[in-house]
Amino acid sequence: MNKSEILEQLRAAKAAHINWVQRAKMLISGFKIDEEAIPVNSTQCQFGKWFYSDAQKLNGLRNNAIECLSDIEKLHFDLHDIYLNIYKIYYDMEPQGFFSKLFGKKKTVSEDSKKLAREYFKNMEEVSKKLVDEINRMERRIVHCLKMTWRSFSPVSPASVGR
Repeated sequence: MNKSEILEQLRAAKAAHINWVQRAKMLISGFKIDEEAIPVNSTQCQFGKWFYSDAQKLNGLRNNAIECLSDIEKLHFDLHDIYLNIYKIYYDMEPQGFFSKLFGKKKTVSEDSKKLAREYFKNMEEVSKKLVDEINRMERRIVHCLKMTWRSFSPVSPASVGR
């Protein structure tokens, strides 16, 4: 992977995370969102798919401490754990009868449950902000590391030889 590919993937993963959070916000705001659009499993969302594949290659970069990836992973898990509570409010349903399944009975969410979902979402936003901060920190480290690596591999100009 070259420098631009690494940064492009990182930025796409960050954008995917932000979109995931926005879909959760739309859900609690009353929009009809397909439950598969907001995966509960942290390895199934677009960010998680990137994190558990290409992002793991970043462990080899000189100044990208493993602690940075560990912090991101913990925040990402926390985010999905909080979302699981929202998911249960909007998607978990009691067993349905044949006709309810056939005619697509929707789950009714009480006002108290909606209020609780909004509280969960506030926590999600806080964790998401920390996650984005850590992703930005990782991006700065990658840019710095790649600048250092690029300098060490850049050809020596004839004018600089012998100085």
